[in-house]
Amino acid sequence: MTDSISRRIERRLPRFLLDSPVSALGYAYGTAVGMLWGYVWSTGRVERRGRLWVFRGMPRWSFPRGGVCMGACYLTGTLPVDAGIVRHESIHASQWRRFGFLMPILYTLEGRDALRNRFEIDAGLADGRYVPRRHR
Repeated sequence: MTDSISRRIERRLPRFLLDSPVSALGYAYGTAVGMLWGYVWSTGRVERRGRLWVFRGMPRWSFPRGGVCMGACYLTGTLPVDAGIVRHESIHASQWRRFGFLMPILYTLEGRDALRNRFEIDAGLADGRYVPRRHR
């Protein structure tokens, strides 16, 4: 399997941009934007699940797919927020912490196909409801 474009870019980035005070600033900014967007548009319950803020009842036009993670905020509509989704979105929040301001750029370079997007794969396709769960 070949490296994704974003992995190749990541290897060339200066270390001070990843898991650093610079990326923490980007994570804080993403969280602030997510909170603002969530508090403006959420019509459902807002709750803290671990380190993740969950905003429900968002209008369908205000987020892509089933929801979106911005910093430490998960913005979604009416889909149930179960333990799997919380795990999946918490990993996205950790990705935001690692990449900061670069996260939206690198994620976009990975493309919209979740089955090929390394951020979605790393967060767990089954937990993110992109593939059916295996029953044991």
